Amino acid sequence: MAKPIPKIGSRKNGRIGSRKNGRIGSRKHPRKIPRGFIYVQAGFNNTIVTVTDVRGRVISWSSAGSCGFKGTRRGTPFAAQTAAGNAIRTVADQGMQRAEVMIKGPGLGRDAALRVIRRSGIPLRFIRDVTPMPHNGCRSPKKRRV
Repeated sequence: MAKPIPKIGSRKNGRIGSRKNGRIGSRKHPRKIPRGFIYVQAGFNNTIVTVTDVRGRVISWSSAGSCGFKGTRRGTPFAAQTAAGNAIRTVADQGMQRAEVMIKGPGLGRDAALRVIRRSGIPLRFIRDVTPMPHNGCRSPKKRRV
């Protein structure tokens, strides 16, 4: 039986830039990221902090749940503070020089996460609140009868 002809330039056979196993980046030498975005999603039950580069590729992330908080403690400001510290520590080591912060959600962790980001030493270009606000969108549920 004849051998199948391998596709030239596919990631599986490792022909692109002599990278092995389809990996694009290198783990030994982390990328230098001069600018990036920090997204804080603060809900009532959890706070998620994501750090991306300019193109939107995730560099680092953390949440109150992944930091070991369970149940109602995930929604506390201290949990958000810990999550933001974990997400930013790796990026500060990679040399991020400027960041833009987007905060979304009504949770308690908004201010605590922002306080940690301000103290991290990364200068912020702006802080933007991107919480979605309905312009009389969906119909609200009917009133409860108890």
